[in-house]
Amino acid sequence: MRKNKVILITGTRKGIGRALAHHYAGSGYHVIGCSRSEFEGELENYRHCCLDVADERAVKMLFSDIAKLEGRLDVLVNNAGVASMNHSLLTPIGVVNKIIETNFIGTFLFCREAARLMQRRRYGRIVNFTTVAVPLKLEGEAIYAASKAAVISLTQVLARELASLGITVNAIGPTPIKTDLIRGVSQEKLDALIQRQAIRRYGEPRDVINVIDFFVQPASDFVTGQVMFLGGV
Repeated sequence: MRKNKVILITGTRKGIGRALAHHYAGSGYHVIGCSRSEFEGELENYRHCCLDVADERAVKMLFSDIAKLEGRLDVLVNNAGVASMNHSLLTPIGVVNKIIETNFIGTFLFCREAARLMQRRRYGRIVNFTTVAVPLKLEGEAIYAASKAAVISLTQVLARELASLGITVNAIGPTPIKTDLIRGVSQEKLDALIQRQAIRRYGEPRDVINVIDFFVQPASDFVTGQVMFLGGV
C-alpha cells in the first residue's frame, strides 16, 4: 500500500483543477485526476483517468482501481463543473441535463464512492465546489446556481451522515476566476458581479488552494458541513 497520502481531484485538465493537481503533486501527495479529455504535459506524482463524472459505471471502475493500486484515498476534491449563462426562458432541456449531471450527479457519485473507500481507514476529507452565484442569486444562471445549491445541501447532509466514519465534508464557493468557466460571460456582467464582493477583484487559484488546504489538513477534523464563499459576498 502507498504511504503517501492520496488525493483525487476531478476536472484536472485545465483551470482550477489543473492548478490543484500541480499544487498537491508538489506537496507530497499522490494525485489522481480525471476529466473527459487527456491531461496535457507531464506531472510527477500524478495519474490521469479519462471519464465522464456522471457515468456511474466509469466512476465505480475508477474507485475500484484506486482501491487496488493505492489501497487508500485520503482526500476527494470535486472540482469538475460546467456552466451555461442563459435566461431561463432560453435554456434548452439538454443544457439543463448536462449541468445537473456534471455538477450534482457527478459530485454525488464521487462522494458516495469516496466515502465507501475512506470508511475502511475511518479517515477522509471531501471538498465540494459550489459558487457565489447561489447567495448572489445571479440572473442568467438559474440552472447553474440551482445545481450548485444542490451541492450545498448534499454537502451538509453528507457531513452528518459520514461524521461517525471519520470523514469530513465541506464546500468552497469561489468568486469569478479567469478560467474557461466564465468565458461566455460578458465583461459588463463580470464587473458588476465583482462590485458586489467585499474584496473587489477576480479570484485566483491560490485563494481556492488556501481554503482547501485548511479543509483537508488532519487538524480540521472538527470542521464539517461548512460552506466557505470567497471574496466576502
